[in-house]
Amino acid sequence: MSEGRVERRLAAILAVDVAGYSRLMDADEEGTHERLKAHFAELVHPKVAEHRGRVVKNTGDGLLSEFPSVVDAVRCALEVQREMIARNAATPAGHRIEFRMGINVGDIIIEASDIFGDGVNIAARLEALAEPGGICLSAAAHEQVRDRLDLAFDDLGEQQVKNIARPVRTYRVALGASSRAALPPLSLPDKPSLAVLPFQNMTGDAEQEYFVDGMVEEITTAIARLPWLFVIARNSAFTYKGKAIDVKQVAQELGVRYVLEGSVRKAGNRVRITGQLIDTTTGAHIWAERFDGALDDIFELQDQVASNVAGAMEPKLRQSEIERASRKPTANLTAYDLYLRALAQPNRLTEEGVAEAVVLARRALTIDPSYAPAAALIGWCRVIQRAHGWGALSQEDIAEACRLARQALEAGRDDAETIAQAARTLFYLAGEAAMAAAALDRALALNPNAAHAWMTRGAIHALRNQPGAAIEAVERARRLSPFDPAAFGYAANIAVAHLVARRFEQAIEWADRALHDQPRTVAGMRPKVVALAHLGRLDEARAELSRTLAIDPKLTIAGYRARSHFMAPEVLELYVDGLRLAGLPER
Repeated sequence: MSEGRVERRLAAILAVDVAGYSRLMDADEEGTHERLKAHFAELVHPKVAEHRGRVVKNTGDGLLSEFPSVVDAVRCALEVQREMIARNAATPAGHRIEFRMGINVGDIIIEASDIFGDGVNIAARLEALAEPGGICLSAAAHEQVRDRLDLAFDDLGEQQVKNIARPVRTYRVALGASSRAALPPLSLPDKPSLAVLPFQNMTGDAEQEYFVDGMVEEITTAIARLPWLFVIARNSAFTYKGKAIDVKQVAQELGVRYVLEGSVRKAGNRVRITGQLIDTTTGAHIWAERFDGALDDIFELQDQVASNVAGAMEPKLRQSEIERASRKPTANLTAYDLYLRALAQPNRLTEEGVAEAVVLARRALTIDPSYAPAAALIGWCRVIQRAHGWGALSQEDIAEACRLARQALEAGRDDAETIAQAARTLFYLAGEAAMAAAALDRALALNPNAAHAWMTRGAIHALRNQPGAAIEAVERARRLSPFDPAAFGYAANIAVAHLVARRFEQAIEWADRALHDQPRTVAGMRPKVVALAHLGRLDEARAELSRTLAIDPKLTIAGYRARSHFMAPEVLELYVDGLRLAGLPER
C-alpha cells in the first residue's frame, strides 16, 4: 500500500511563457531560440535557485517552477521581470522576448521530473491572463503576499479560464507605468469632486450582489445630476470592488476630495443600507445615514435609496464647501469661492448678512459674468430683503434681480438648484407664476432629487391656493433633505398651505416649527399671526405681530398688498384680513 502512495505537498507554482513566441520564432527561429536559452541560463534559472525554488521543467517557450513560499515565488518573478526590462532595452520592440507569469499556491502531485494537479493548471491559466512583462496571482497567492510585500495589486475580478470549472479570482501585480502606486496623485478639479465606491455586500447572500451594485450605480447617477459636482464614473470607482480600501489613497488615485462608501445588511426580507460621506483631506465624516426597506420590490428600493442619498448629501456637501471657502485667503478667491461665501449668508436671516451676500455675488460676477449660480443668488437675496422690509429696494434693484434671474435660467440650463432659485425670484418679484412653474418643471426633469426645487414648487402652489399640491411637494423636499440648513423654510411653507386650507391650528403648529429652527423668519411669523387672528386669539396674534414689526417696522396693510402681488387674490385677502384683525395699520 505504501509503495503506491502518491506524493503530494503544498507549494507555490510559478508558470512562465514567452508572449508572442510563435511570431518571434516565425520571424527569427534560431535567433529567438538562442536568446531564450541565454535568458533562462543567465537569469531565470539562477533567480529561481536564489529564491529557494526548483525549475521543474522547461516547456519550449517557457518553464514551470515550484517554491516552498509564495513570497519567494513573487520576489523571484519580480526580479526576473525587472531584469528583462534592462535586457530588452537595446532590442527593437517587435523582437523582444517578454515573459508572462502566473503564480498560484495549492496542493500538487510530485514526480521526479514534473508536477501535476489543479494548482499547476491554475498557475498556467493565470500566466495566459498576464500582459507581456506582467505577473498575475490567484486569490490564494495574493492573500499570502498582500501584507508581506510592498506592492500594489490590481483586482481583475473573477476570471473564467480554460478547463477550470470554477471562476478564478485574479490579481495583477502593478508594475511600472501600470502601477497605481507609481502614478502621481491627480490634482483636484476646480469644483467639488466625489467618488461613490462599491458598497459592501454584508447580506451573506451572493445573489444580492447585483442589487448592491445596481443601487450604487443608481446613487452615482443621481449624484452626477448635480452639475456643481465632479463625479467619478462608475467603471473607475468599481475597480476598488472587493478590496480593502484606504480612502485617502483612493482619493489620490482618482483625484477627488470626497468619497461616499457604505454597506448593505439583510435580515429576513428587510435590508439596511448605510452610507457615509468622507472628506479625504481631513478624514472627517461629514454625513452618515441609514435606510431600511423591504426586498419585495428591489428596483423601487434602489430608486428610493438613491434619491434619499443624493438629496440628503447635497446640503452637507455644500456646507463643507462653504467652510472650505471661508478658510481660504481672500487674495485667492475664485468666482466659485465668492459664491460659496455668499451662499452662507441668506439662511442666517440678518439684514447685514443678506446685504453682504449681494456684495459677494456681485464680486463673483465681476470675475465671471456668466456664473449663473451667483446671478440667481442675487435675485433670491432681493426677495428676502423685500419680504423683511430691509432697505429701500429701488425699481432698478428689482429690475436687475429679474434680469439676472433670466440670465441664470439661460446660462444654468443644466443646474436644478440655479433654476429653482431663479424661478423663486421671478415668482416673488415679477409675479411670473407660469414662467416659474415651467422653470421648476425643467429643474425637476434634470434632477428629481432637487429638494429646493420641490420646496419652491410647494411654495408657489400654496400661495396660488393649491394647498394639497403644496404639502405634497414640500413633504417630498423634506424627505430628500431632512437636515437642510434651510429646513425652516419647509416648515414655513407647510404652515402657509394649512393656512390657505383654513386649517389654522395646523398652520400655527408648523409656523412654530419654522420659528423654532429660525426665530427671525417672517415667513413663519406672518402665517402664525393670521391663523391666530382667524381663530379669535387676538391677544396672541397681536403679540406675534409685535415680533414681526420688530424685524419689519414699516409694514402696513397697503405695503403688504403692494409686495404680495404674486398671491392668488383669495389668499391675499385671507392674509390681509388676519393682519388687520391683529392690528396692523392700514398705512
